Amino acid sequence: MTHNVSRLYLEGPDGQSAVVESDVTAALMIRRVEFDALLVALAVEAGAELVTGADIAQAHEDAACVRLTTRDGRRYEAEVVIAADGVNSVVARRLGLNPGWAASTVALDMMEETPREQLRDLDPSALWVSYGYQPLGPVHRRTAEGYAYIFPKRDHVNIGIGYVLSHFREAIDQAPYDVQRAFVERLRSRGFVCGESVRKNFTPALIPIGGRLRLPKRGRVLLAGDAGGFVNAVTAEGIYYAMVSGELAARAVQAGRGVPMLAAEYSRACDHEIGAELRDSVRLQRFLFADRRRMARLIDGAHREQKVAQMILDFVIGSCSYRDLRRRILARSPSLLLSFMWACLTTTTLPSEPGVSRT
Repeated sequence: MTHNVSRLYLEGPDGQSAVVESDVTAALMIRRVEFDALLVALAVEAGAELVTGADIAQAHEDAACVRLTTRDGRRYEAEVVIAADGVNSVVARRLGLNPGWAASTVALDMMEETPREQLRDLDPSALWVSYGYQPLGPVHRRTAEGYAYIFPKRDHVNIGIGYVLSHFREAIDQAPYDVQRAFVERLRSRGFVCGESVRKNFTPALIPIGGRLRLPKRGRVLLAGDAGGFVNAVTAEGIYYAMVSGELAARAVQAGRGVPMLAAEYSRACDHEIGAELRDSVRLQRFLFADRRRMARLIDGAHREQKVAQMILDFVIGSCSYRDLRRRILARSPSLLLSFMWACLTTTTLPSEPGVSRT
């Protein structure tokens, strides 16, 4: 099911590029449908009861329990609920934990996963990532623009492009699939892929990238994964943080200290385990994407200096935290360090949007 990747191809907003190589496997790629099926099988094997087709429509919490109602009228009661029902979490909305994401705090990810016989990446050993991708229109140095990627799998390829939703609405005068199809055509013309985009394999999705919710918990309900905003703000990767937050929620429940302590214990565990990293990712996103030249300088540095390239690879494979990466790279560029410090001083909080935490 897995596919080995040992190279990372980075491309900057003005054509800068760098190839980062590893002597060992840097990442194992797997299709999400296969990964999810494996998790379900392991959960059932461990004793969980699987209920399929339960589309939750209503949620209510009282002093005794949490009650969930499906669209077809089925009702479930539980002393505690760990809600991992995605960016549009019904549980979070119905219980008032998230009144809705602001357009500036979510990204629209336009992705297709297509079999290799129809659409093929020409270098399946590498991840291809482009920051600041601009398909159409004028380029302004203070626009974040898109995050584009090619992720090879064993028998499929994931190709997509994402934009902050507010930017997409304001600057992209195309339907999502038209953007995706044009992106694939551009990749083909540049020799990165061969084949055609396949409409039925296109799955746009929203990803929270503005920081975790201010209150990803209340009483008997804990929010995990995208439902709580546990997503890396730079890469928009959420699987790792979903796994960690889900495990921390389960541990808080297993601790058995009672409902009054449950939410506080979960919040403390999240802050200790991934809180600093998620806050740093938001700050780094705001700093790097505020000016095209900053990302360009970073990628150009990776191209010219092997040490910078190795730092980035260490971060990608998980042996280097955001904080270490920031410290090590900025230490090599005093002017970039001063710019980053100024940005942190002048933007110490996230936008005061409903449901979005301040950092």
